[in-house]
Amino acid sequence: MKSILLAAMLAFALPVSGFAATLNLPSDDAPVATVTIPDKWSPTEIDHGVEAVSEDEAVYISFEVADEKSMDKIIEDIFAFLEDNGVTVDPKSQGESDNEINGMKVSTIEWEGEDESGAINVGVTIFAPTPGKIVIMTYWGNKEEQEKHLDDFVAILASVKPAK
Repeated sequence: MKSILLAAMLAFALPVSGFAATLNLPSDDAPVATVTIPDKWSPTEIDHGVEAVSEDEAVYISFEVADEKSMDKIIEDIFAFLEDNGVTVDPKSQGESDNEINGMKVSTIEWEGEDESGAINVGVTIFAPTPGKIVIMTYWGNKEEQEKHLDDFVAILASVKPAK
């Protein structure tokens, strides 16, 4: 997982041909960020953002907007969602990193774990696109299958930008 996120952090200029239209986060009249997700990932709007799953269901990704008041609740909801879907993480495997993407400070916490398909990687990345607002990305991927989605994943991460 660390190599996937590191590669994504370094890949800012990837082509995004064949991708869906850029999505606003949130989709209301006051977006704080945008993200581009491939059509084949079937992006779907959720309460505070968007989620998508790779064609083979090996990788799940979501982006949710929060502020200081809602951040803790959204993070609690993320972990409840993962638990409801049979995801367990190994706290001893936790790794953290800080980077910058498209001018935004980005912090990532990641773990190894398991779900019904076997070994997985889980990550929560926090983007700071504007003062007082954050975008929380949740990543959950099957260790054996996630590598074939690396190009899409890197392009999705590199596409996250502050809204204009």
